[in-house]
Amino acid sequence: MRNTEIAMPEIPTHPAHWEQPHQPADRVLMALKTRGPQSVAAIARVLDVTAEAVRQQMARLHDEGLVESESHSAGRGRPTQIWRLTAAGNARFPDTHAEMTVQMIQAVRQVFGEAGIDKLISAREEAMRRNYLQAMSQAPDLAGRLRRLAELRTAEGYMAELRAEEGGFLFIENHCPICSAAKACMGFCRSELELFRDVLGQDAQVDREEHMLVGARRCAYRVTPRAQAAR
Repeated sequence: MRNTEIAMPEIPTHPAHWEQPHQPADRVLMALKTRGPQSVAAIARVLDVTAEAVRQQMARLHDEGLVESESHSAGRGRPTQIWRLTAAGNARFPDTHAEMTVQMIQAVRQVFGEAGIDKLISAREEAMRRNYLQAMSQAPDLAGRLRRLAELRTAEGYMAELRAEEGGFLFIENHCPICSAAKACMGFCRSELELFRDVLGQDAQVDREEHMLVGARRCAYRVTPRAQAAR
């Protein structure tokens, strides 16, 4: 069992910096986007509404092709319908300037080759590093830096949240606004992992545990204080 003596600041598990939608259907889509496949009852608890209200929205969203379900059996009783976003539902959370970005990457690769792509990624990474380090300069500790990083990434469209867990933290990005660019050039994802490691400092070990580009519904990073990781 991991040592639990490390002092953990209180961190809310609900992402407080997102712009919460007001329309009922959009709230259901947001719940599925940020929490993954859910039952009607689970979504009703999250949104603090009745199960019937969620069912009405699910019927509408299903007709629009934005959600789909499958039956899960857990022993006796009726199977539970588990709902998830379809590709069209995920597309409601936009990939920033996707087509233009991919075209630009293809043009850079054609004109300047892979060396040009590497320079482009390095320049982007360096600019982000400077911005992040400046924004985190007043953070008192690793938890503070992670909080600030979650705010910055959410402002950039990543729907980031931070969870304190036994022995460390889980840094989650529920959306990737540059997913098309990342698919066209995997260097963007490698770059961001290195970027996180740099800006969070030498006292943090950062490992990617979930990755959208290999089929996960989100990207998730395990962040462990070095002193804790060494035990």
